[in-house]
Amino acid sequence: VQLQASGGGLVQAGDSLRLSCAVSGRTSSKYHVAWIRQAPGKEREFVASVRWFDGNANYADSVQGRFTISRDDAKSTVFLEMNSLKPEDTALYYCEARFTSSFRLTLTKEVNVYRNWGQGTLVTVSS
Repeated sequence: VQLQASGGGLVQAGDSLRLSCAVSGRTSSKYHVAWIRQAPGKEREFVASVRWFDGNANYADSVQGRFTISRDDAKSTVFLEMNSLKPEDTALYYCEARFTSSFRLTLTKEVNVYRNWGQGTLVTVSS
């Protein structure tokens, strides 16, 4: 399994950015994909996750209402639409997966259940 994140860049506060995560090597729909970020000197932080089976999603309180996670089954890609960006959103963003035994396993915000198979993409928000 490979997950490749892309779409990061340098933007100003208030701008929007869309990240993409290409998923390859997986044949089942029993998994969740999460965006997890890490700022310099800080711990990994859950941002959002999506259940591949039905697109159900959950968000960190800090991004609720500003970020939207979605998946395109035909393209095997997960997107993170980020609006009203703030300087505190600056971080390296990773897309990670959690493989499950059930199609309808409840989403979680716990970062340690997700695994990272690829490099992150850097998002820098200037004030």
